[in-house]
Amino acid sequence: MEEISSFLTYIMNSEEIIQTGGLLAILLIVYIENGLFFGFFLPGDYLLFLTGVFVSSQHLDQPIYLVLLGVFAAAVLGTYTGYISGRFFGDKIRNKKDSLFFKQKYLARTANYFEKYGNRTLIIARFLPIVRTFAPILAGLVRMNFLQFSIYNMIGGGVWVMTLVGGGYLLGNRFPFIIDYVHYIIIFFLAITTFTVIKGYLNARKEFDEE
Repeated sequence: MEEISSFLTYIMNSEEIIQTGGLLAILLIVYIENGLFFGFFLPGDYLLFLTGVFVSSQHLDQPIYLVLLGVFAAAVLGTYTGYISGRFFGDKIRNKKDSLFFKQKYLARTANYFEKYGNRTLIIARFLPIVRTFAPILAGLVRMNFLQFSIYNMIGGGVWVMTLVGGGYLLGNRFPFIIDYVHYIIIFFLAITTFTVIKGYLNARKEFDEE
């Protein structure tokens, strides 16, 4: 039990992941978080931002173009995996009971976004924790056209990666001292994530009550 707890603590620590696991660990986490239902809790946004900052400071000794291409590929492939699992195992997912790593309410919340924004949800969801993981699964479950899915998948993945990894890299170059404030960056992203999740929950409750 202690080993599991230590492992979960490790994968939630973006700074340690980057320093000890390097680019390979980053790509694996991005892949899992973008399409496998049990990866919804993994750090996504601030992992990417910190990756850009660490590349700029050379704490992650990889060329920025390789990091951008690698993270983009991992995000897109992860989303394709979610789409395929939703398309071919939709009934099992729809009837799956709630567990520690899966909640039917996550699918319901994602469905609300699709109803509101349509296929654009695949772009918007990149910046929304939990929804980011379940959007491709739901797209596959409702058998969204594969070509349309691919277009939105590529655009969403590109915008997400360039905004966060690219933004972190540019900010790190412009303000090198930012590397000393990593913990504040994590707190900032966690605050945004918490606000987004709570707001999404309250909106879903409001719509449910109105019905």
